[in-house]
Amino acid sequence: MTQDSSLLYKLTTTKDDKEEFMTEENISAESVRALEAILLVAMEPVDPTLLSQLLEISVAAVDGLCERLAAAYEEAGHGFQLVKVAGGYRFQSHQDVASYVERFVLDSQQARISSAALETLAIIAYKQPISRGQVAAIRGVDPDAVMRTLQARGYITETSRDDGPGQAVLFGTTSLFLERLGIESLAALPPIADFVPDAAVVEALEQGLRIAPPAQ
Repeated sequence: MTQDSSLLYKLTTTKDDKEEFMTEENISAESVRALEAILLVAMEPVDPTLLSQLLEISVAAVDGLCERLAAAYEEAGHGFQLVKVAGGYRFQSHQDVASYVERFVLDSQQARISSAALETLAIIAYKQPISRGQVAAIRGVDPDAVMRTLQARGYITETSRDDGPGQAVLFGTTSLFLERLGIESLAALPPIADFVPDAAVVEALEQGLRIAPPAQ
């Protein structure tokens, strides 16, 4: 049994009865290798529907194959993972070796996003669709320049227009934003309540900052 067929055998059978992977289709070793090759050269997550068309197998078979490949890579202890983010599949470095990847990235010449841009991006992510005016009201400063930068980098985009007077342009995040965060959808964002202090903390801060009136 060759290395390719051995891997296929492991991926397409169960431990108990070694049934074929998927009841409707028999995934070939060539399909496994083709899927790996496609994901290796892809610049962004590949939609399972596109993989289905390229490999000529069902979307369910693609999902199942990717899940089993991901498990096989994890079991083998590779430094990369096969994950599903932003609605598609891609290879990415394993979180266990993040420190080494960070050292490499720190030596690169890529421009970093500013704290102001991160703050604006977080507001848009949690409040979308949202207008420039609404972002300005939350941040207390004009976000125009920062939002232009975020839009140029592909993290936000115009999604619609407000029904109110002036029909302000509304913005939302893009699939690239999901890809950079490594999440499949906005539902995977952590609850915003996790970052907001409770009422007792807010009251304590308010009392500490309040100026006491001078004694009569």
